[in-house]
Amino acid sequence: MTDVPSLRGAEVGRRIGVGLMYGLWKPRVLGSWRVPAGGPVILAVNHSHNIDGPMVMGVAPRPTHFLIKKEAFIGPLDPFLTGIGQVKVDRHSTDRTAIARALGVLEQGGVLGIFPEGTRGEGDFASIRAGLAYFAVRSGAPIVPVAVLGSSDRPGRLIKALPPLRSRVDVVFGDPFDAGDGSGRRTRKALDEATARIQKQLTAHLENARRLTGR
Repeated sequence: MTDVPSLRGAEVGRRIGVGLMYGLWKPRVLGSWRVPAGGPVILAVNHSHNIDGPMVMGVAPRPTHFLIKKEAFIGPLDPFLTGIGQVKVDRHSTDRTAIARALGVLEQGGVLGIFPEGTRGEGDFASIRAGLAYFAVRSGAPIVPVAVLGSSDRPGRLIKALPPLRSRVDVVFGDPFDAGDGSGRRTRKALDEATARIQKQLTAHLENARRLTGR
């Protein structure tokens, strides 16, 4: 049986995230009340900079277990990330262990964080992988779209992959929605349809978040 990532560890990670994010930047959190207070939830986060995951982990109202590429688990970061309940995933293969751990989080009523674009990019949800649809349809968990805005390229940054210190970063949570069509089907066609549904919802949320924040 695959070990389910530690909820207690994720809570510790959330506290560390709160301290780091509010210490280094100025997060402005909008709509966190939209995250269901209990039961399985998937946070689908746009991904343009390295702080997106820690930022959401710190400001989300519930402890979150993110699927994180195995390349990040290097040296002392490996036991640390595992200890705070994060899930190591091999993006270049069907990582059955990571899949089982992620489903375990949802089966136990936890919060799973996913970057549906798979890797850092424009952060505009233009390229969404089928993995998000699989987890949503398989578990029946609602998806909450999350837009992280303000971590874009601007002068004043000390490290290229990070926004300038003490700058404002907006995190906007959207309304939860179901990815499936209610049939519970997990065929390739059903997952493709769910992926298209997800992309439409996430893109609309991002546009709304940009209007809301002026970003």
